Amino acid sequence: MLITRLAKIVMCLSLGLFCLLVAFDNVTNYGTNYQFVQHVLSMDTTFPDSGIKYRAITNPVIWQLAYASIIAAEAITGVLFVIGAGKLWRHRLASAEVFNRAKGYAIAAGTLAFLIWFFGFTVVGGEWFGMWESKTWNGQEAAFRFYMSVLAVLILLNQPDCDH
Repeated sequence: MLITRLAKIVMCLSLGLFCLLVAFDNVTNYGTNYQFVQHVLSMDTTFPDSGIKYRAITNPVIWQLAYASIIAAEAITGVLFVIGAGKLWRHRLASAEVFNRAKGYAIAAGTLAFLIWFFGFTVVGGEWFGMWESKTWNGQEAAFRFYMSVLAVLILLNQPDCDH
């Protein structure tokens, strides 16, 4: 159905614009989220007697590299989603086989988004660096909202389209 295809396109475009906006905000408001990365990696707001503090990274160069990697990944994800939405738009009236093959960029974008917000923020930040122990610098709740939105779109996107 055309409405289902349009829904997939709009959702991918929305996620793409979101990721690009996040990357843009991180560049134009650099200091705010840089502090977040600094505190998470240095583990300076985790429990004082935490047994995992040996994992802390206190090198500002590594903080900068980590933050730059996050911003780059967010921007790449946004671009992939926008390209994916454009490709889906161009093939919205094509056969189901052609439309289904056009989903590659959007699926790649969704996978990268999942890696950023689930693996990066939940696994690495949340568990490895103990972000869950911090009342001030804990981004797990926001990351959860992001990757669940991405997963919902990925599930819908991966539903095969058929010809009617």
